[in-house]
Amino acid sequence: MQQLYEALHERAEVSFEEWNTTKFLMEWFTERGFSPKPFGSIPGFTVEIGSGQPVIALRADLDALYQEVNGEMKANHSCGHDAHMTIVAHVLLALQHDVFKGTVRAIFQPAEELGSGAEEVVKLGVADDVDYLYGVHVRPKNEIEYPHCAPAIQHGACQFLTGTIRGRDHHGARPHEGVNAIELIGALQNSFSLLHTSPKVPSSIKLTHVQAGGDNLNIIPGIATFGIDARAATNDVMAELVAHTERTLDSLSALYDVPIDYEWLDPTPAAVISKEAESILRESIEHATNVPATPRLVTAGSDDFHFYTLRRPHIRATMLALGADVTPGLHAPDMTFNHDAMPLAVSILKEAVLRTSRKYVHDEQMRQKEERNDE
Repeated sequence: MQQLYEALHERAEVSFEEWNTTKFLMEWFTERGFSPKPFGSIPGFTVEIGSGQPVIALRADLDALYQEVNGEMKANHSCGHDAHMTIVAHVLLALQHDVFKGTVRAIFQPAEELGSGAEEVVKLGVADDVDYLYGVHVRPKNEIEYPHCAPAIQHGACQFLTGTIRGRDHHGARPHEGVNAIELIGALQNSFSLLHTSPKVPSSIKLTHVQAGGDNLNIIPGIATFGIDARAATNDVMAELVAHTERTLDSLSALYDVPIDYEWLDPTPAAVISKEAESILRESIEHATNVPATPRLVTAGSDDFHFYTLRRPHIRATMLALGADVTPGLHAPDMTFNHDAMPLAVSILKEAVLRTSRKYVHDEQMRQKEERNDE
């Protein structure tokens, strides 16, 4: 397990460029008797064992971040994806000779860091027949300490917007001859303070980039670029933030008679967690660790894992919050974690797969019994 982790760590690649990682992992599986299937159009692949229903999927993310590490800009696994790949690979290895009903499918997915990899994978039809989906993410020490784990991560929704106000610069002595793009930016910022969403749902929306004007202070800028970061704990509230922003920008464009172009980028949905899958994972955590599972972890962060349930609502999904003592934090260039968390996660997810299969068999038997009684 440690050897695989180190090999993946050294092969770090950024989003949608994970071709060497894909090739290496597919060869690793092939050497062990599996038959991985590449996506082809994008990096990544699936590999499975068993057959029939239920289809129980495990998601692992392939990509790394591009950041400065010890003075060098490079791809760097500072979010734990190298650990996630190692864990999921070894779950399949651990299940290779077990007897269970159904199919276990590992999805090795690109571009989680861009927030769009999962949606591209869904478009390929990989998740169409999936009944249950489990993910995993190492967690910082200040959230959950090893060996504690939570059976779900309540990620929030996140979207970015970039925009341009396309007016015309004019003389500082003649403000009536044009539109001050900075005034429009101020009006946009003020509109956010007038937005009232449910106080029960954490959310925020704010300008994170503004650029207007130059060195000459006697020129009123008619052109400005801006960026917005929007976050919400639920998809419904995120929809409110998006609608408010679009109404405001369209209204300002009409009011000031100046074009405003804008585009939403990298939408990542809030978690849609299956209580059934969460319950199974909770039982699996307690079976593997002999300690109570911690409550569902709530975080302002986001993960494209939740595109699977957003686009395929029939999937029952949850993500393991793996206590791994991550320090100093996720995305820190020198991120480290307790490697003992990897075999622990393998035990938890293997148990979750087997429990899911047994529950499916039990539920099918009860359904058939009810049908016979009805007849």
